[in-house]
Amino acid sequence: MSARDQSTSPAIVAISGHVGSGKSTLGAELASRYGALHLRTQELMRTVAEERGDSLPNERGALQRYGEQLDVETAGQWVSREVADILTADGDHPLVVVDSVRQLSQVSSLREAFPGRIIHIHLTAPLQVLEERYEQRRKTSSMQELATYSAVAADEIEKNVETLENDADVAIDTDRCTHLDVLTRAAAALHLLPSRRDRLVDVLIGGQYGSEGKGNIAYYIAPGYDVLMRVGGPNAGHKVPTEPAYTHRLLPSGTLANPQALLLIGPGATLDIAQLQEEIAHCGVESGRLIIDRQAMIIEPQDKISEQSVVAEIGSTGQGGGAAAARRIVGRSSASTPPVRLAHQVTELAAFIGSTADALQAAYSKNQRVLLEGTQGTSLSIFHGIYPHVTSRDTTTAGTLAEAGIAPHRVDRVIVVVRAYPIRVGNPTNTDAEETGQSGWMGQEISWELVAERSGSDLEALVGAEVGSVTARKRRVAEFDWHQLSRAAEINGATDIALTFADYIDVANTRARRYDQLTPQTLQFIEGIERVTQAPVTLIATRFDPRSVIDRRDWTR
Repeated sequence: MSARDQSTSPAIVAISGHVGSGKSTLGAELASRYGALHLRTQELMRTVAEERGDSLPNERGALQRYGEQLDVETAGQWVSREVADILTADGDHPLVVVDSVRQLSQVSSLREAFPGRIIHIHLTAPLQVLEERYEQRRKTSSMQELATYSAVAADEIEKNVETLENDADVAIDTDRCTHLDVLTRAAAALHLLPSRRDRLVDVLIGGQYGSEGKGNIAYYIAPGYDVLMRVGGPNAGHKVPTEPAYTHRLLPSGTLANPQALLLIGPGATLDIAQLQEEIAHCGVESGRLIIDRQAMIIEPQDKISEQSVVAEIGSTGQGGGAAAARRIVGRSSASTPPVRLAHQVTELAAFIGSTADALQAAYSKNQRVLLEGTQGTSLSIFHGIYPHVTSRDTTTAGTLAEAGIAPHRVDRVIVVVRAYPIRVGNPTNTDAEETGQSGWMGQEISWELVAERSGSDLEALVGAEVGSVTARKRRVAEFDWHQLSRAAEINGATDIALTFADYIDVANTRARRYDQLTPQTLQFIEGIERVTQAPVTLIATRFDPRSVIDRRDWTR
């Protein structure tokens, strides 16, 4: 569905203008971007000639003369008749482009044949520009062109084409506009640009220090969306409950849950080429399904080497994302070493490169739903976490939207994911020691033994599961931080809370399939979350399993 009101009849665009004004370019781009049926009057003329048994050479002069003859014989109605015949035989189309009309009688007959459906767009350009464009055209045209633009302009009909501007619904000077400017203005006139009133994007954000179980939640809700988008870098692993389990580090976590969804990686992402290729191959993603924005940043081997100091000092994963992001800022000089590479400069990714902005615009025009998956957690934000034990990007809703290129007015829901006991990655230098500092402060730290005792969980299984998805380092654990929850809800604009690891509250929750089957202690905990955040807990993960989520949403798609 396009932004155009689908209750009305499809629009028919009649384009006029001198030879070289950009008519064919506009027609082709309306066909490419918006699926328009592009009807060229040159071809319509050849159809008429064939039906009549007339010989029509592939020469501009001959076409001009034959068109004038048809206009005289039919009072300009031959164009509308041919268009009507095509639409009758070929079915209706959401958008039809007639490229081009040369006389007012042709436009008038189209308006009579298709009342209320004709949008007349007239293109202009200065004479010198038209002459220059015609010379370029002569070099590549499949038609035998006239020797000079003056010869083209000498035709009586061509001389009077400029008078059609007075009838046009839209007039565009193509010398003062790029081809994209012309397309945008035409699309606006045709009501093809998506309405800005439509809130089509839901955002999934970590509310703690990462590892909140975003992958499990994203995997569960992904089938409700048409587009799945991710930003961030390979330092964040999002595990999904496939059989066997799989950890996504660059592709959206719903990739395997919703094979029909379009996949996007935004311009703010930092990419490890080998890791990305491995994921693409593992998930069987074809080029038509995944679009990697051409401006995403490439992580180089030197970036990983340069991060080894922060691995030791602050518990970084050392995947090179931070160094690459920094190099993108300071490496704008040609003397940068190594040179900055963006995704469009990588041959191995060529089949997937495109514009995620264009893809999002197309999705909005079709009223499609988008799930934007954030990375890591709010308290790891470089701006809002406790520095220096932070990641290299802003992990809040605002930062995630900026990296994706999505405006705030597109956002419908913000789902903040929190786990029953927050964790942080263990210290890199002595993972068996009592860990309290190097990888960052974390509220009231407790032991996994205490969590196991409270919940009734098997300690060995619990500790075995709590290792970093990327680093495999043991994780530290703390009491639930209510102040952190309140701040995360506020800074992210939470409309919903997803609670994960409910089995860590009580192992009996693993048997719950409905909200009322959760333990009383868990229900009280959820009520507390809702009071603090002023947002409902609409998704509750009771274990790591494809059927692990209790769904209380009233906004399912």
